[in-house]
Amino acid sequence: MSDERSPYPPTALVTGAAAGMGAAFARALAREGYRLILVDRDGERLRVTADTLPADCETVTADLTAEADLARVEERCREGVHLLVNNAGFGHPTGFITTPVAAEIAMSRVHVEAVLRLTLAALPSMIERRRGGVINTASALGFFPSSTYSATKAWVINFSRSAAVKVRADGVAVTVLCPGFTRTEFHDSAGMDMSKIPRFLWLEADAVVATALRDWRRRRAVSVPGWQNQVIVALARLLPMRLIDRIIAGAGKRPLAVRGETAD
Repeated sequence: MSDERSPYPPTALVTGAAAGMGAAFARALAREGYRLILVDRDGERLRVTADTLPADCETVTADLTAEADLARVEERCREGVHLLVNNAGFGHPTGFITTPVAAEIAMSRVHVEAVLRLTLAALPSMIERRRGGVINTASALGFFPSSTYSATKAWVINFSRSAAVKVRADGVAVTVLCPGFTRTEFHDSAGMDMSKIPRFLWLEADAVVATALRDWRRRRAVSVPGWQNQVIVALARLLPMRLIDRIIAGAGKRPLAVRGETAD
């Protein structure tokens, strides 16, 4: 969905781009000829990632939990991008009762406030051009009431679906990506032991990103990569809430994060 009417390459801004799924988005978009604005709090690693890409890359070192940094990225979105990928995020190895509230608020700020502000900053210029769009990374876990992490991802799903409906007539596509277990550094960074998760449930980051970009171009509001995750999401939608609550309660002592995103 590049801007074929412009003599210049389209621009994509990707948050959480230093590693994991963000880096996979950067690789895919670089191959497609996008000019990239890569955002991550790990500036050194971000520059290493940018140096490996066959594209014009602008790197922005920013911690999206910090107001000044978030406002700076927000302004960059307001200047105009063709594609915004809100991918930054992180999780906690402990339940919300034992996790410091400051850490929970920081996670909520990245998953909710940053997604909201950057999306709202990017959309006006897209609507004006009647081209472009947004991909917001959520999680298959967002369909289950299991944690503050899943609650923030449920918000991303709801918000993105709403935005997709509201801007569709303006020629803009918004897609929410809902992956499951993805091979990245996300779980290691969060201190989660995922060794008991069956191998068949895991997907590769590049495959997840390819599905997300395909579904975005098809203007699908929700992208669920892999038959495994499609089954999981279908169960979340079909099973009685009381049964889902029992399943979640029984799994309470096991790690439930099913995302492979990288911290911003």
